[in-house]
Amino acid sequence: MAVPFVLATLARRGLLRPGPPADLIRQLTALRRWGFGLAGELRQAAARDPERVAVVDERRAVTYRDLLERAGRLARALRGTVRVEPGDRVGVLCRNSAAMIETLVAVTSLGADAVLINTGLSGPQLSTVAREQQLRALIHDDEFELPKGLDGIGAARLDELINEAPPGELTPPEHAGRTIVLTSGTTGVPKGALRRTPGGFGPLCSMIDRIPLRAGDRVLIAAPLFHTWGYAGLQIALALRATVVLRRRFEPVAVSAAMVREQCTAMIAVPVMLQQLMEQVPAGRRPPLRVVAVSGSALPGGLATRFMDRYGGVLYNVYGSTEVSWASIATPADLRAAPNTAGRPPHGTRTVVLDEAGRPLPTGTVGRLFVGNEMLFDGYSNGTSRERHHGLLATGDLGHLDAAGRVFVDGREDDMIVSGGENVFPAEVENLLAGLPQIREVAVIGVPDARYGERLAAYLVPQPGEILGPEQVRDHVRRHLARFCVPRDVVFLPSLPRNATGKVLTRDLPR
Repeated sequence: MAVPFVLATLARRGLLRPGPPADLIRQLTALRRWGFGLAGELRQAAARDPERVAVVDERRAVTYRDLLERAGRLARALRGTVRVEPGDRVGVLCRNSAAMIETLVAVTSLGADAVLINTGLSGPQLSTVAREQQLRALIHDDEFELPKGLDGIGAARLDELINEAPPGELTPPEHAGRTIVLTSGTTGVPKGALRRTPGGFGPLCSMIDRIPLRAGDRVLIAAPLFHTWGYAGLQIALALRATVVLRRRFEPVAVSAAMVREQCTAMIAVPVMLQQLMEQVPAGRRPPLRVVAVSGSALPGGLATRFMDRYGGVLYNVYGSTEVSWASIATPADLRAAPNTAGRPPHGTRTVVLDEAGRPLPTGTVGRLFVGNEMLFDGYSNGTSRERHHGLLATGDLGHLDAAGRVFVDGREDDMIVSGGENVFPAEVENLLAGLPQIREVAVIGVPDARYGERLAAYLVPQPGEILGPEQVRDHVRRHLARFCVPRDVVFLPSLPRNATGKVLTRDLPR
């Protein structure tokens, strides 16, 4: 990535402010020795701002100096007592907390791979992940009951390990520990995706060039840290020497109160959290937010506009995935102009629309979305990967570009159905129904049909006190879309089944 762009971006975001020469030398030395993963980013932050509060969670506030000291003690204990070695894999089954960050830094400081485990996995899924990932150890919060035959290190034991850590020094491993993020697993058992460690300031600058996060911001990370977006938010926050505010669970009123109390200037979240904030938090209650950055799923119809009407022009929507990292970023101006857009590719990223043969498609034509940047994943931990064309990786999504270069996601490749010979995109119907004022949540999927091959089924959660009939829903779709887009099944539910990151679990919808 071009050096002038990197330097200009670092300067604009306050990362090149002058400081004591000795601190600057220690900061740069930490990055040179430990790299740009969590282990290096924490060390550079502790070298530059050791007394700055690094994390505020529900148990404690901890400075960068103390966070690094505890992570180092845990690393020595894992090496000496648990016998974790470079190349081993350590599962991390935790909710957002300072202890989870200490664990992640400790594991990767040893050159071991941290496997981020979704807290919503069932017992059988957890057993499968432990077996397939060949975990050397599993560190977990005490609230999680492990399946029979699976041993782990709970929170109480973790504190003991830190307190009883043997003396010694940590040196950078020959090969940096990687992070393995599990795919969402909304339709089956999740796969482990091998995430790359940044090789320099480029990936950070690609994000903060478009999303105006600054050095020393106070950032509430509401997205789970085991999720790609929550983990990315943590990486960015440590690089910015920010104060990270965490809560174990997302409870809208409590989260809003925490942002007001801690004077948060930024929030990292998933879209369903914004919807819950809008529904549960009084309109007059506003923390000093400059940035609300969301990712992980599409913004429901109209949510972007409603949120900015209340909180101001602070919303940024990142389209990406565990495999491609980021593909595009929508700014507040983009979302005002086209509320359903995924934005434009940031600096250093290419996002293109290709046909089945890998040829570029013209503006406005729906095709397969491919992405190229320096943070494409290294494949799945089972040895498989995603299709590539000319260095670009398939996202698994269908989409198109408009004349302004904005990206629009029309749905998953495997979600598109053929009904009576017509290609139908469930996401198009879903976005339309999400705009109905009587509807709180909606999911539209394809289901088998004896006559047409497949048909659409719509699952809707009405707003409290609202009454809506199936034929009203069909009439609304009929008035705005083609006849083959009208859902034949309309099912009303009290809520949609979602995982811990807010994605709808389509496998759990009634059929």
